[in-house]
Amino acid sequence: MYRYPRAFNRLKAELEKLPGIGSRTATRLSFHLLERQQVDLDELAQAITSIKRDIQFCQECHNLTSEELCSICQEDRNTDIICIVESPGDVIAMEKTGEFRGVYHVLHGLISPLDDIGPEELSLENLEERIRKFNTKEVIIATDPSAEGDATALYLQKKLADLDVKLSRLAQGLPAGGDLEYADEVTLSRSLAGRQEIQ
Repeated sequence: MYRYPRAFNRLKAELEKLPGIGSRTATRLSFHLLERQQVDLDELAQAITSIKRDIQFCQECHNLTSEELCSICQEDRNTDIICIVESPGDVIAMEKTGEFRGVYHVLHGLISPLDDIGPEELSLENLEERIRKFNTKEVIIATDPSAEGDATALYLQKKLADLDVKLSRLAQGLPAGGDLEYADEVTLSRSLAGRQEIQ
C-alpha cells in the first residue's frame, strides 16, 4: 500500500490544524504547493513567519496593526459609540457596511466555559477606561447570536451596568449561531440600524 512521503504528511497535518481545512482539502493544498516554484514557497513561508513578528494589537482597541494604533484609531471617529466585537474580522465586516463611524473594541474571543475561556482571556482590561475617557454615550455589543456570544453579551451587560452608558445589541436578522464576520453587508446594516437597547 502506497504511503505519502513523511514531508508531505507533515505539511498535510499542519494544514489540517487550520480552521475549515479537513483531510481532503489539506491533501489538495499540499499537492498544489508541491507543484509551485520554490520562489513562491519561499514567499509564502516568509509571509507566514512574519505575521507574528510584524503584526501586533492596537493599544487602544486591540484590533490588528503594524503600529502602536490601528488605522481606525488614528482616524477622526465618533467616540460617542463603541462597538464591541469578537475578532478583527468582525471589524472588517462592520466597516464594509459603511454605516458605522464609531470606534471598536476587539475581544479576541468569546466566553466559552466548555473551552475554558472566561472573561480573563478576553481583551477587556481597558474597556471601562476607554468608555470614561471618551465619555461614551452608547456601547453596542456586537457578538455573534450564539450561546457563546449571548454569554459574553450578558457578562458585558453586568460588567458595564454601573456606567452611565446606553447598552445595545444588534437587532435580529443575523442567523442564530452565525458568525458576524460572514454576514452580508445588507443584513449587517439592518442589524446595526435596528439595534435594541439592553434593559
